[in-house]
Amino acid sequence: MKLQPGRTIVGMTRFAVALLCMLPAMKAVAAESLIEAGEWKVTSTGVVNGTTSPPQAKSRCITPEQAGNVAATFGPVSGTVNSDCAAPAIEAAGKTLKWRLQCRGQLDIDAAAEFTFDSPRHYTAVITSKGKMAGALISDVKTDIVAERVGDCAQ
Repeated sequence: MKLQPGRTIVGMTRFAVALLCMLPAMKAVAAESLIEAGEWKVTSTGVVNGTTSPPQAKSRCITPEQAGNVAATFGPVSGTVNSDCAAPAIEAAGKTLKWRLQCRGQLDIDAAAEFTFDSPRHYTAVITSKGKMAGALISDVKTDIVAERVGDCAQ
């Protein structure tokens, strides 16, 4: 299946957006809980191919199970067509979680993130993603995230 040039950028942008949207909903490696369960306000600011988007705030409920496993909760998720992804490299040390995901194929993707859990009620993150097709950079995304716990989850 061949991708059209205009659809490639859309596809890469969708991949990056899907990756970012799923981060708060996924599951960590540390025995100590780095974050508290509850309702979180997650504000992200992105730069896509040099164009800065306005900050977007979303609310996300993090369950006790998700709070207890930050590597899984904030780790990478891939969903590519015509590309194969290697197992992600995940490193958790202290109050920091880093990961890197590489996919190769029709679309080469390099994505990385660093999360800093500065308190159980606040974290920041930087997520980067570059997509190349036939060696040419078609997508360069950087997203800065600031999140704070705002209360208990609505039932």
